Amino acid sequence: MAELLVLKDLQGWYGGGHALRGVSLKLKEGSMTAVVGRNGAGKTTLLKATMGLLGSSAGSVTLGTQEIQEFSPRVRARLGLSYVPERRGVFPSLTVLENLTVGYRPQPNGWDLEGVFARFPRLRERRDHGGSTLSGGEQQMLAIARALMTNGKILLLDEPTEGLAPKIVSDLGLLFKELLADGFALLIAEQNISFVKSLAQDIFVLGEGKVQWSGPSSIFNQREESIYSWLGI
Repeated sequence: MAELLVLKDLQGWYGGGHALRGVSLKLKEGSMTAVVGRNGAGKTTLLKATMGLLGSSAGSVTLGTQEIQEFSPRVRARLGLSYVPERRGVFPSLTVLENLTVGYRPQPNGWDLEGVFARFPRLRERRDHGGSTLSGGEQQMLAIARALMTNGKILLLDEPTEGLAPKIVSDLGLLFKELLADGFALLIAEQNISFVKSLAQDIFVLGEGKVQWSGPSSIFNQREESIYSWLGI
């Protein structure tokens, strides 16, 4: 599988502190890499640094064969990165339809409104409702669907299961499996360990802004006790 995203020695400063201290990882086509850790471990900072949303960052971010560390978030999005923030980032004053189309970039055989509504029928039902009227689960559906409408091949997802009912979490798992089968690459920051263990090929444990452990999910399962201290379990 081709490498779609490579991070090397990624550094990030957030809120006046050195929040990310030399994280390196690779993300391949059709694979999920999960980043786990306690609150404040650097997970969100990693995703923001990858997307170019930090005021100060350093290191190397390579998309395909192109180094993009100096590029703006807008250019990174055009090149294939799609970001779903922790608080979903739904525009409350816009309708579902307007939220979906605000960043739409048509691509041959890509995601469009009909494809999104077929996959998320609830959004079709709510298409004329304002973003602020949606439930938490509906907002998460909308945030992910909006990211898909940009037709990038790499999704950066920050705590996508947070606050969601078990049924919706299960539905998200099915959706992610479909996306991986279609060749998407997912970089997910998540505290729901059981969710990522069943989906991710590789897991990175962050603590104090550094990678404290990394490896395939199968090895993670065998060594849970040795890394639980970094997860606060």
